[in-house]
Amino acid sequence: MTKRTIPLAGVIGHPIAHSKSPRLHKHWLRRYGIPGDYVPLDVAEANLEEVVRALPKAGFVGANVTIPHKVNALSLADQVSDRATLIGAVNTLTFLEDGRILADNTDGYGFMSNLRQNAPSWDPKSGPALVFGAGGAARAVISALSDAQVPEILLANRTRPKAEALRDEFGARVTVIDWVRASECLGEAALVVNTTSLGMEGASEFRVPLDGLQKDSVVTDLVYAPLRTTLLQCAEEVGCVTVDGLGMLLHQGVPAFERWFGQRPEVDEATRAAVLP
Repeated sequence: MTKRTIPLAGVIGHPIAHSKSPRLHKHWLRRYGIPGDYVPLDVAEANLEEVVRALPKAGFVGANVTIPHKVNALSLADQVSDRATLIGAVNTLTFLEDGRILADNTDGYGFMSNLRQNAPSWDPKSGPALVFGAGGAARAVISALSDAQVPEILLANRTRPKAEALRDEFGARVTVIDWVRASECLGEAALVVNTTSLGMEGASEFRVPLDGLQKDSVVTDLVYAPLRTTLLQCAEEVGCVTVDGLGMLLHQGVPAFERWFGQRPEVDEATRAAVLP
């Protein structure tokens, strides 16, 4: 097979115009002087398989996958990483020159890297983590926290059966608590994580009472539009260490960029500036 000389990558979703991934990867391509491009690909669910299988023939070395395709993309891969299998969703596809498609999920890696960079004093073993939400992002977060040996993960979701299903999958380290009682657990949480869309621009506010927040806790919100959510603002007022959600987006792109373009990129202030509006 002819060696690809102008590698291409992109992000597949529907809709996709809002994605910041093109800004991120284009920034890294420019920074490292790599000939190539990264483009948004708006693909309807019915066309996912046809498009994915055609991309390598068009010079693509890989693609990120976002809503609503993260689960369906699993079935298109020839090889799926252990963490993507555990999470049950894919966010990164790599196209090999022999025709195989590799699938991975780097969301948990991005979450932990963001915490380590922006809350370096946090010790995973220092106490429980309180996680809000039980969707795909929560699955990646719970998997990463379990791997980091967080002693207990308190999981609250507005629909309790969905949280219980995650507990059954991830084991005894996860304790399900009622959403309306979550605020009572804030005092014992060394880490508080919002994986829901609450607080996002255009969505409902995050209305959980935050009176119990402790100033020695770390609070992070996966929402990054706005960058300083109501949750983070309240946590800052208490004196907590806060970590915004943009860093997770930046860090989850690192392994993918390295696989596709052969250069491990750096996440720094210039990277953040390139991605923000």
